[in-house]
Amino acid sequence: MKVLVTVKEVGEPDDDFEIEGTDIAASDLEYDLNEWDDYAVEAAVQLAEAGIADEVVAVTIGPVRAEETIRMALAKGADRAVRVWDDAFEGTFADVSSKVDVLEAVVDDEEPDLVLGGVQAADTAFGATGVALAERIGFEHAAVVNDLELDADAGVANVHRELEGGIEELTEVDLPAVLTVQTGLNEPRYASLRGIRQAQRKEIAVTELEDLGLSAADVESTLTLTEMYEPESESDAEIIEGDAGEAAGRLAEVLRDKGVDA
Repeated sequence: MKVLVTVKEVGEPDDDFEIEGTDIAASDLEYDLNEWDDYAVEAAVQLAEAGIADEVVAVTIGPVRAEETIRMALAKGADRAVRVWDDAFEGTFADVSSKVDVLEAVVDDEEPDLVLGGVQAADTAFGATGVALAERIGFEHAAVVNDLELDADAGVANVHRELEGGIEELTEVDLPAVLTVQTGLNEPRYASLRGIRQAQRKEIAVTELEDLGLSAADVESTLTLTEMYEPESESDAEIIEGDAGEAAGRLAEVLRDKGVDA
């Protein structure tokens, strides 16, 4: 059984950041593996350790910088990786449809039995890529999976899904399937020093659109990001400053004004 794990490099902004055009200034971003995808990687590696998966392949869409992130997946136990990038992505906003175009082509090449990914991305908060991919490639799917047992012989994944209102659903999903996992599914491991060293020797296949039989027109975004700004927050909160005595006096005054008796 081959497991394909979709991973994404996400940029986490500093507390204070500047906006340049329609993006946060690169100098104010720290890049890391998407939190939800980390749980997907762990699930795939556990399947390999249990002898259920024969190969775990990580795939990402990202520039050279993203290799550091995808090597973390390799260091945690993925066997090899595919990094897709092309000049056509430079300066564009890759929406769900564009990503699915690319991932569909990768699935055609890899022919996995199971595709795992995170429920959402920390940067855009999109949560549609996995479900949209399943629809496109005709795989069964389940979203917001917080427990997973795989019966490879029966070709079935037994999953718990987290639904609205705290309800959980237990269901069977026939393989091949796409599952998007929730945090809490497992406990993602830290990459060991040995794993990090081994990751340097593992293959990352750098792939362009042409290699996948795609063109720039095929992945042209249907969404246009026109503006980015930090919303203004309106609040009548008062920050009490000064030493302990001054702060206590001001706090008592505010409480009296609000009708709170000492």
